[in-house]
Amino acid sequence: MSGLAYGQGMNLRQLRYVVATADHGTMTSAAQALYVAQPALSRAVRELERELGVELFARSGRGVVLTAVGEQVVRQARVALDAVDAIEGLSVSRANGRGAELRIAATASLEPELTGRLIPRFARDQPAVRVRVIRCDGRESVAAALRAGRADLAVTDLPVPGDLAAHPFEQREVVLISPPGLRLREPLPLTALDGMRLVLPARGSARRAEIDAILDRVGAKPVPAVESDERGAWLGWVRAGMGSLLWYRNQLEDTGGLAVRSFMPPITRLIGLVHAHRQLPPVARDFLAFAKETARESRVRDHP
Repeated sequence: MSGLAYGQGMNLRQLRYVVATADHGTMTSAAQALYVAQPALSRAVRELERELGVELFARSGRGVVLTAVGEQVVRQARVALDAVDAIEGLSVSRANGRGAELRIAATASLEPELTGRLIPRFARDQPAVRVRVIRCDGRESVAAALRAGRADLAVTDLPVPGDLAAHPFEQREVVLISPPGLRLREPLPLTALDGMRLVLPARGSARRAEIDAILDRVGAKPVPAVESDERGAWLGWVRAGMGSLLWYRNQLEDTGGLAVRSFMPPITRLIGLVHAHRQLPPVARDFLAFAKETARESRVRDHP
């Protein structure tokens, strides 16, 4: 039998990953460009090769190059993906989202990003759309809500598993808020966190899990001074000298004379809008486009 034998499991995600790998030359670079985990991308490409019964890429130095049959597959994959984009674009002829509902999943720490900034602005442009925020305990719950169809979009950390599509939205900086009398370097080395007294969210909470993940990533072991989810009291405890606080620069309220220090190297967290690899409802596509434009305007304003 000549030609390619198409497997039953072929999907658009695999085609997107193959095209991205061809464009970027390495699976690592392709994964970074798509904001997915590199093992998930590699696994999807290998699965497609097994389904087709062909080798799509050959190793070349530190990267990969397309085989002859791989070039044919990528050429047809581009045609298929362009056709899918065109088909999805046909639903633009709609009644401007009147009466539509948009469901967005978020963790507790990212929900203020939605309710305080994005949703109010979006509602002014789309007053007939009802936006429902689905609060999730953590990233795994966010992903589960998308996979099960309980949410159309989600705001979460990147990268995400390979079965989800990601759109980077904002890079957040984690800073240290400390009493003004505490003598520390600026910027602060990450090693300074070892043994430092910190005001921390309560154990077992979603906010605590995020801070613990940051501390694990930088290899720091601070001393819990206060552990509470009373977010409104955090700065007061810092002001009273009970400890310092790790939090996000863009979520700081009036610190009232408290010292705010960056780290060196910086501690950052990449936030993105995420959805399942399926056709989005028109109102979800509208929100995605709106959020991207909002992020672009913010970057231009911050870095003119």
